[in-house]
Amino acid sequence: MNYKKSGRVGRIILTAFLYISILTGTGLNAYAAPASLEEANEQAEERKSLPIQSNQIENWPAGPAIGAQSAILMDANTGVILYAKNIDEKLYPASTTKLMTCILAAENCKLDEMIKFSHNAVFSIERGSSNIGIDEGQSMPLEECLYGILVASANEVANAVAEHIAGTTDDFAIMMNQKAAELGCKNTHFTNPHGLFDENHYTSAYDLALIAKAFFQNELLTKIGNTPSHHFQATATQPDDFIERNKHKLITGEIAYEGIKGGKTGYTDEARQTLVTCAEQNGMKLICVVMKEESPEQFYDTVKLFSYGFTNFSAVNVSENETDYSIQNSNFFNTSNDVFGNSKPILTLNQSSYLIMPKTITFDDLDSQISYETSGENEVAVIEYYYHGAYVGNATVDLAEDTPASYDFTENISIEEPEKETEPNVIIVNIKTVLICILVIALILIAFFVIRSIINSYNFLDGGRISKRRRRMRKRNRKDGPHFPSSRFNGFDL
Repeated sequence: MNYKKSGRVGRIILTAFLYISILTGTGLNAYAAPASLEEANEQAEERKSLPIQSNQIENWPAGPAIGAQSAILMDANTGVILYAKNIDEKLYPASTTKLMTCILAAENCKLDEMIKFSHNAVFSIERGSSNIGIDEGQSMPLEECLYGILVASANEVANAVAEHIAGTTDDFAIMMNQKAAELGCKNTHFTNPHGLFDENHYTSAYDLALIAKAFFQNELLTKIGNTPSHHFQATATQPDDFIERNKHKLITGEIAYEGIKGGKTGYTDEARQTLVTCAEQNGMKLICVVMKEESPEQFYDTVKLFSYGFTNFSAVNVSENETDYSIQNSNFFNTSNDVFGNSKPILTLNQSSYLIMPKTITFDDLDSQISYETSGENEVAVIEYYYHGAYVGNATVDLAEDTPASYDFTENISIEEPEKETEPNVIIVNIKTVLICILVIALILIAFFVIRSIINSYNFLDGGRISKRRRRMRKRNRKDGPHFPSSRFNGFDL
């Protein structure tokens, strides 16, 4: 349904409708385009008063009031949400749709595949919408098409790529929706590959951030999506030579900001300005999505949100701070030594797991819970961390590899819930050491008996010779008569 607004009454009705939609969280707000730039700016000013959900978290850093209808700031690696304003509201994405188009292109095509432009690809787009003037029957390699989509936001190029992959743009839209569901999107439905207005083509700031998260995990797409301008050279299948400039002012440097990794602009009369951007600073890689804003404020809203995130939050390594979970005294994590005495833990916290935390809190301020439902090949469990109910990241418990572990789970008691009571000490028997000790003792005993046997054998042989001499003497005495040694009758002359 379209709502036409004029004057103060129209603005009051619009504001009331915005608040109702926020409270109900259902349906798509299909507003007509503002009648004038003045009206558009007034609406943007009113949107600054809309509630910011992340500001309602106890002791959470207060985020800035911005003129966007919806916005989110998300860590690109952990999915932690730093700033949230109407992030589940269904809105029109305009050309930020093309992020999904390029994800599917990268997954289903090679860079040197030739993309041919059909009549439908060229002539089905709105007259005057973004294009690079490719004619029917011409063709370009996929890599050049990606530059055309991400740098020039060319709608006919998005159409041609979609047809190349799926046969028709309608079938490609089915693939887009399947991929969106795979990424966890709940409020998204695509009908085309370019984002031109369709009331059934919508997404939310949260869903668009999930799509951007997948996009920026691809190095090639990130590189192309961070290109300020691109030179399209003439070829045998595309005879024009021209340069296209990116409209994203944070990418071109017209608005300077450190650490920009790429992004995508979007605009239609109904969607207003939408913007997706990624930036990296201080060990954090953040994604900012701004939806339904007025130019050029979408860029300044993004700068405000990035500055808010990098200033108030930091990445904290879990294995360097966690002390509540133990292997040794748990029924599940039963020992840190194997039966042969190797001093390596069976399980260990993943060294690379980290949280995104407000700088005003400490690790001890967090709550945690453990789940044994994991999908990783070497993962045994996942520990999730929260601050006043807000998710701040997780750490996986992995099967230990041959590399040294950064955390060996030697303190406290239980993996399921940290407790203060003390359990009986666990005695770890080192079988390798015991076997070595037994072997040493056995060698000592064997040596003792061998030496004793040698000594006894020597005495036996010597004693035998003495006995033989005595027998010879007795035999001679019997033959010659009594014989008395002179020493026994000293002084007598016989």
